[in-house]
Amino acid sequence: MKRRELLRLSQMVLAGSVLSLGSNLGTHNSYASQKPAVLILGAGLAGLAAAKKLTQAGYSVQVLEARDRIGGRTWTSQTWADAPVDMGASWIHGLDGNPLTTLAQSISADLVTTDSENAWVYGPAGDVLDEAGESQLEEWIERVEKVLRQGQNRDPDQSVHGTVLAALNGSTLSPQEQQWLYFVLTSTIEHQYAGSAEELSTHWYDDGEAYDGSDALFVQGYRTIVEHLAAGLTIRLGEEAKAVRWAGSEVVVSTPQNSYSADKVIVTLPLGVLKANQVTFEPELPESKRRAIQGLGMGVLNKCYLRFPEVFWPETVDWIEQVSPQRGSWTSWVSLVPSLGLPILLGFNAAAYGRALEAQTDREIVDSALQTLTRLFGETVRDPVGYQITRWFADPFARGSYSFNAVGSTPQMRDDLAENLNGKVFFAGEATDRQAFGTAHGAYLSGLRAAQEMMQST
Repeated sequence: MKRRELLRLSQMVLAGSVLSLGSNLGTHNSYASQKPAVLILGAGLAGLAAAKKLTQAGYSVQVLEARDRIGGRTWTSQTWADAPVDMGASWIHGLDGNPLTTLAQSISADLVTTDSENAWVYGPAGDVLDEAGESQLEEWIERVEKVLRQGQNRDPDQSVHGTVLAALNGSTLSPQEQQWLYFVLTSTIEHQYAGSAEELSTHWYDDGEAYDGSDALFVQGYRTIVEHLAAGLTIRLGEEAKAVRWAGSEVVVSTPQNSYSADKVIVTLPLGVLKANQVTFEPELPESKRRAIQGLGMGVLNKCYLRFPEVFWPETVDWIEQVSPQRGSWTSWVSLVPSLGLPILLGFNAAAYGRALEAQTDREIVDSALQTLTRLFGETVRDPVGYQITRWFADPFARGSYSFNAVGSTPQMRDDLAENLNGKVFFAGEATDRQAFGTAHGAYLSGLRAAQEMMQST
């Protein structure tokens, strides 16, 4: 079983000479430059990384962003003036050798590490697991890992859920055994890959690689990186790409307000937006790319920040997890007390349950979260003084949180998604990165890769 153990892409560095070029852009935009003019669709990490690299290499670059803000799924909320919190990507996953670590250090960004093993786990009865309970949990984890490892060596591919239930005779499990099983599936798989166990491919769900080392949060949020990358770039907000016409000598991108033309275009739109056919490509995308868009999955991992007047939970733990009576419900929490010194809890809901929760009102979601916390901490729970909630599936400019390998998909599909169109239209974004899909560093590296590929094609 692949565990995303190590990624080394040190060759993906910012390259090229640094030139300063001005531009004079109108409603219908074309460029006069010794190098190809470039449009980039999307001001998330991938788009900003590509734009920064190309701008430093002397290209005339414009970024079109549908939202009224930059960052895409890397979005730091500043609703709480003293507590910027990340509504999308939060962590640098694996500090050792990670390009985002290098970037953060280069701009002296404040980082604080969290420890996934510094956790309290509450069992089916709502009590902290004792030694026997911890042993029972470890047994369930080992059972699930074993049957999935075996399933990865058998054809045909089937869902993680189907593989596990078939091997463990799921219909014969007691209600409490089912709670243990679904806790393992939710906390160790669905929350990491964002797809439901019924959708995730047994063969490929954990394919890819990762960096070693601790995970770290930005004290001031991911905006630290986003704002650094965006500095000096030409970014046009509120410009939602609706059509990309790439048959002629130039590529023309249409938005509801304007038409833009360029020699080259880099598309960094989320997989969810591509799957929803919100952008028309003329000519139509090649079959291999359409098959990749359809075959890969777009997952959901939603967040609910609750800010309390005081701390009523263990102050020294990073993670709080519970074997929930309801599958997928409020399984994992992060405390911001150790890392940021603030009485804030962050609850996660992923996959099918995370999508379903989006239909509820804010008040219903908060009440549901408080019911879970009361189950764990009793009458010490206080009403929050504030909350912030995400609904990434309903977001028209994301249609989900990040991609996953669905049943029927293959890693080759990510390469197909990344393939350029006749050296004119290039593709980036976490979904195009075969090794680091679903990560912020994957998005960043994909932008550098697309920019480098474009420069080599000219």
